[in-house]
This record gives sequence, C-alpha cells and structure tokens, in this order.
Amino acid sequence: MTMTLDSHEKFFIHELKDLYSAENQLIEALPKVIKAVDKQEVKDALSSHLAETKEHAKRIERIFKTLEWEPGGVKCAGMEGLVKEGDEVMKEKQLPKNLITEALVAGGQKIENYEIVAYESAIKSARQLGHADAAALLSESLSEEQAALEKLKHFA
Repeated sequence: MTMTLDSHEKFFIHELKDLYSAENQLIEALPKVIKAVDKQEVKDALSSHLAETKEHAKRIERIFKTLEWEPGGVKCAGMEGLVKEGDEVMKEKQLPKNLITEALVAGGQKIENYEIVAYESAIKSARQLGHADAAALLSESLSEEQAALEKLKHFA
C-alpha cells in the first residue's frame, strides 16, 4: 500500500522510510564491495563507513520510536538502482581488479551524493515540522556522509 503524500508530515515520514531503506540496502551491499576492492586503504574506509551506516539506520530507528512511527514499508528505488550498478561491476570478471575498485569508488561517490541530498531534504522537513531532535540526529548522519564522500574523492 502506498502512502498518499497529502501533508508535510506524511512527506517527512516517507523521506525517513526511504532513508531507512537506503541505509539498510547499503548495510547489505557494503561487505561485498569491501571484498571486491583491491586497495587496503579503500577497504578500511569502506569498513569504517559500514559501521557508520549501521549507526545511521539506528538513528533513524530512534527518530521513528520517538515520534511513535514505524520504520519500513518503503523500498528506496534510487539506492536499489545504485546498488545494482555496483553489483554489475563486481560481476565483470574480465576487468582488472584496479578498474573494479575505480568503478566501485565512483559508484560510492554517486551513493554518497544521493544520500547527502536525501538527508538535507529530511533535515529541512524535520525543522519545518518542529522536530529539532530528529533534525539533530539526521545532521549527524549528514556530516558522516559528507566526510565519506570526501574520502572517496581522495581515492578517485
């Protein structure tokens, strides 16, 4: 069942559910990416970001609990597509490992940019609705996403 987005509150709930789905898709995808890359410093950065990603999902769960809403029920199609792109790269057996790493780093940058915009939008909605605590939690995740993007740019 789809939610009718006929109020700012419902839109905000949908944004959070979408972000929650995105983060959980990454929690599943990142271990495969870590295994596929050939540079230890990239593996280390991605492993660190996997731990952060798990915390991002927990923060969103806290927001849902505080506001007495339920997470889930939405699949983030944007993240699904970006993860699928990465899966396709990892299936390319004829590519040298360094090119797979390069492609996955580029894909990671796409993902971080996607998440940054999603977090910025959710923060704006939270503030407009007077959910200051939610905005603060989302801002923590946004800062970590921005830092992850900068690390990936370094590896590109």
